[in-house]
Amino acid sequence: MKASFTDQRRLLDLADADIAVRRADHAQQNPAQAARVKELLAERATHSAELTRRLGERDDAKAELARIQSDVAVVDARTARDNDLLAATSSVKDAQGLEHEIASLARRKSDLEDAELEVMERLEAAEAAVAEQEALIASVNEEGARLSAEAKATVAEATTRLEAATRDRAAIAASLPADLVGMYDSLAARGNGAGHLQRRTCGGCHMVLSGTDLNVVRAAAEEDVVTCPECGCILVRDEDSGL
Repeated sequence: MKASFTDQRRLLDLADADIAVRRADHAQQNPAQAARVKELLAERATHSAELTRRLGERDDAKAELARIQSDVAVVDARTARDNDLLAATSSVKDAQGLEHEIASLARRKSDLEDAELEVMERLEAAEAAVAEQEALIASVNEEGARLSAEAKATVAEATTRLEAATRDRAAIAASLPADLVGMYDSLAARGNGAGHLQRRTCGGCHMVLSGTDLNVVRAAAEEDVVTCPECGCILVRDEDSGL
């Protein structure tokens, strides 16, 4: 194939445009924040499960405290009733029985109050544990929201760059001979479409051409389209090629 020096030189611009398209597309599909957002989602699931466990412990403590307080209320009511009966009775035997029951109720209330104090301490610790876990989840949510917003902005910016690079690429391709672009596209689909031959080094694969290969390139006319013997990309030659 033959093409003018100017058209061959423009292939480097086409290659640069393709690089810009690939980079913008990658940035659009894979914002830098995505990996951390994924981690945060997993962390939130773990923290939420732990919060559920801690809420269960807190609710159990609340239920136990309510039961104890209900028992205390029953003891108080029975004690008040027995005190009223004791004040009204004239029977020594009945009075002794009531006094014995009142003493038993006092011991029962003491035991309940001790248990109530222990459960209240446990409930306080459970409330603190729940608050701690809720704060942790809130922190994760805050970071996730911030990173999601940043990712959205990154994708939007990458989309703008992708659209611009795609337009530039189309404009460059339209200015070149169709057969040259077809050859370039065929090669680019497998690797590098074109590379600048600079100081005897292929800009596509960065391999230094051997003496024999250089002789082949030297022998080609300026309008001949030559390819790299290593990677197959179109070698764009100029005064810096070292030929």
